Amino acid sequence: MRYWGYLAGKLGVAAAMFYGMLRWLGWMWPSNLHASSLALLGDGNRVLLCNLAYMICFLIACGVMYLVIWDQRYRCRVCLRRLRMPIQTGSWGRMLQFGRPRIEYICLYGHGTLKEDELQISGLANAEWTPNSDDFWEELTAASKESGDRP
Repeated sequence: MRYWGYLAGKLGVAAAMFYGMLRWLGWMWPSNLHASSLALLGDGNRVLLCNLAYMICFLIACGVMYLVIWDQRYRCRVCLRRLRMPIQTGSWGRMLQFGRPRIEYICLYGHGTLKEDELQISGLANAEWTPNSDDFWEELTAASKESGDRP
């Protein structure tokens, strides 16, 4: 729940920032509601600059929303830290032995692993988040427990 709350908070801050920018643009170029359409032809440069400013604001808003969602995708689902240590697994040349090439990101605090395909041919595939157990030391020492009575 914290993961989605953080995303909603980032989107809310970005939306508030662009709402303020739209209000500022509205203050810079106030609309003339009582003018006829022929009167606006005399202010062609002013109308063109206003439309250009709104279009640039829209493009910046789309870019910021994309970056917010892209950043959220590479965050740990538990502690919200950035996922690190990308590891490439698999091989195109030895796909039957090792599987398709994937990139795995891990949380430095052992909360989980994000696995995504290296190349997405048939559309955008969803990345796979695999949470680790709470006691990751148990997973690390499991190999030594299987060895039995060897010191």
